[in-house]
Amino acid sequence: MTKTKKIPLRTCVVTKEVLPKKELVRVCATKEGIVSLDLHGKAPGRGAYIKLDEQVILLAKKNKALDRKLEATVPESIYEELLKIIHA
Repeated sequence: MTKTKKIPLRTCVVTKEVLPKKELVRVCATKEGIVSLDLHGKAPGRGAYIKLDEQVILLAKKNKALDRKLEATVPESIYEELLKIIHA
């Protein structure tokens, strides 16, 4: 019998879809309220996963889903970085 490797799943804070971790990007906030992109999924602090989709990122910006989840103010530059990753 071969063992199947378990794929880690995470939930997108905007769409509430449960997706493989590789399809999402983690945004994290430290206790000091410093928000950053966590491309390796290992940074300390409160994390929130978001789907790499332009519509989802723009919706998150509009309804402040990341701000609520991270309990911090997400700067404009974070959304710009997320959009850059998609268009790269």
